[in-house]
Amino acid sequence: MKILTDEMWREYQDQGYLKLGKLLSAGDLQALTARIDQIMMGEAELDYSRILMQLDSDTGKYEDAGVMSRGHKGPTLNYRKIQDLEYDALFLAFMQRPIFKEICDRVYGPSTPIAAFRAMFMNKPAGKGTFLPWHQDRWASLDRDPLVTIWTALDPATKDNGCVQIVPGSHKRGLINASHPSGFLQLEQAKKEATPEKIKYLELAAGEVALLHNWLLHASDVNKTAHPRRAFSVCYMDARTTTTPPEPFNTIFGKGALRLATQSPQPIG
Repeated sequence: MKILTDEMWREYQDQGYLKLGKLLSAGDLQALTARIDQIMMGEAELDYSRILMQLDSDTGKYEDAGVMSRGHKGPTLNYRKIQDLEYDALFLAFMQRPIFKEICDRVYGPSTPIAAFRAMFMNKPAGKGTFLPWHQDRWASLDRDPLVTIWTALDPATKDNGCVQIVPGSHKRGLINASHPSGFLQLEQAKKEATPEKIKYLELAAGEVALLHNWLLHASDVNKTAHPRRAFSVCYMDARTTTTPPEPFNTIFGKGALRLATQSPQPIG
């Protein structure tokens, strides 16, 4: 039985995003937020040597964010990004929910094995955060572009605390700045493509989830509130994707899908 209706799918194809509703119960949400705080504070039973971590900037400028490298950077709740969270059983269990398998089947085909290109925590700490310029999610090192991102709010995401800003329908423009290896727009392109009347603030309640097309133009501001804006973002890709230089990725759906021992008496999902 399909979870997403044809009408919902048509809306997604037209707009480039779709709110999927509140998919995390209060218990699920509490488990994930507690877990990510443990990871940031270095208290998790996790192999930090294979986890990419980046501290937030002190200035709010994207170019001033900390180095993105493997390993813990010290106990603090001021991390900007933590990647490779498919190695955590709680986050993996959420990533492997049937609704996300259905979405990947629709986009990539039901027989296509699916890997996680990125399974990452995105954070705008209270009163801090880093401005993220307008861009489309693509990577020139891949032989094909991933097209599916699932973005889950772990805290309320609001205009004031730096929620994701999008330009609905912009995914249909194709790659606007194909010369940039990570899809960032030049300043003049951003002024043209993301004019104020086109921008929508993707405000979400804690536990609410959105499906995003990777080519949807998006950006985000700093956090002007006294509370963090935490989120979990997963980019699902065709597992047959190759990279230059070669890089391994974990399969999420299909033969050989990643399995971890459950770290909670009540797994997410």
